[in-house]
Formats: sequence, C-alpha cells, structure tokens
Amino acid sequence: MTNSTSLVQSQFGVAAADYATSDVHARGESLGRIIELAAPQQSWRALDVATGAGHMAAALAPRVAGIVASDITDPMLAEAAKLAASRNLTNMRTAKAEAGALPFPEDSFDLVCCRLAAHHFPDLGRFVGEVRRVLKNGGRFALVDNVAPDAQQLPDASAAERDEATAAYNAFEKLRDPSHGHAPPPETWTELLEKDGFAIVAREQFGKELDFDSWVARMRCAPATVKELEHILTDGPSNLRTFLQPRRDAEGALHFTLQELLLVADKMA
Repeated sequence: MTNSTSLVQSQFGVAAADYATSDVHARGESLGRIIELAAPQQSWRALDVATGAGHMAAALAPRVAGIVASDITDPMLAEAAKLAASRNLTNMRTAKAEAGALPFPEDSFDLVCCRLAAHHFPDLGRFVGEVRRVLKNGGRFALVDNVAPDAQQLPDASAAERDEATAAYNAFEKLRDPSHGHAPPPETWTELLEKDGFAIVAREQFGKELDFDSWVARMRCAPATVKELEHILTDGPSNLRTFLQPRRDAEGALHFTLQELLLVADKMA
C-alpha cells in the first residue's frame, strides 16, 4: 500500500457519511450530464472507479446490466452498498480496488467511469493505462474531475503565470485535503487519453459553485486551516483569485467556483 493510498483511506474513511449526503457529489450538475454523454446501454457491464459513497454507480445501475462500484476505502464502500440496498439496485456490487492497479481482467467492461476522484490518484498515466486494459475494444471511458486553470480561465496570463496558478491551486486544495494529489489543466487529460489510444468523443467544462463553510466542514478542517484557506481566497495570488472567483453573498457567506472537466473517450482497437 502506498503512502498516498493510506492517506486517502484515512482522510475519507472518517468523512464517508458526509460524502453520502453531500449535494456536490449526490446531485451535482456533472452527475446527470456524464450519464447523458456516456450514453450507457442496457447490455453493458460497467465499472465506477473511486466510487466514494456510490452516487455515480447508483445513477448508472438502472441503465446497465451490471456495475461494480470500486474504492480503496472500506467506509465508502459500506456507504455505496447502503445506497444500493436503499434503492434495491441488485445489479450493483462493491469491490475494493486501487485506481492504478485495478483487480479485474483485461477486456472486462463496456464502460468505465470516474467522477470527482482522479485528483487523488498518484499517477494519472497509470490510471489511464488501467482503464484501457480493463475496457473492451470500443469500450467507453467517462471522466469528470476538477481541473487547474488554462488559457480560457486566465486569458491575460502567460504560460509561466498559468503554471504558477496551477501550483497555487493544487496547494490550496492540498491544504484543505492532504490526500489531494494533483489536478492538472484540461489539456493534460486530453493528451494522456489520446497518447494511450483513446478517441475523445465529448468534452465539456463548467463551473461548480461551492459554499466555503460546507467545503471545509466536509474535510473537518482545523480552525487555523480554515482561516488560512479563507485568507488565500480573499487575499491570495491574483491569478488564483481570478480562477476561483471568490465572492460573498448577501449574508456575508463566502463562495467560490471550481472548474470541472467532463470527458468521454472510446478505446480504439
């Protein structure tokens, strides 16, 4: 077991119940959209990598023949199993699995999906290779994850300044969640997939508004960490603030926006 794996397990094991009820994960905009663009078929066998509390797998289950909800964290798998039972999803099962070493044979699945989790993986290239291995020829991969700024978000910044903003953004995320690995700019994902023999068939990107207080509470951040994160949002590097768009509502509550990338890609023979 790697250090990053054990860190993810410790961070998310205690927060599993919070993620089960999190609006961002249970009902976020990307959940319905990824299903629509992946266009699952009733005969398909599917795998959800890093399922968390099982929201993605449970949404797909009625649309496929069977789905495996996999994760490295036992409390998350327990939440996913609980969700499946509550909805009587008899074709959804759980399995313990690490994203970079999936315990499934080659050509096992018609669809592999991963939503709001890949920024925790220590090696994105290895993950993409494992997705390709377990997919059948012509099989489909559907991904949603947070991404770092690109030229679209920071049009007036130089390439070096965007790199600095990417580093600052990932440091901001890691301060809140030490198990955070790396969220790259969107082009990193497209390059990884195309290099590994995938054809991208759909790509969308959209903002996800977050309530700061709920965001820090979900990871049980210490008061000093909350204060530091708030300072970064309101007084941190200018390009990072341009990217995160911090603002306060009429009651003074702090909000900001993350960018989610949605990709659907098919495995070429």
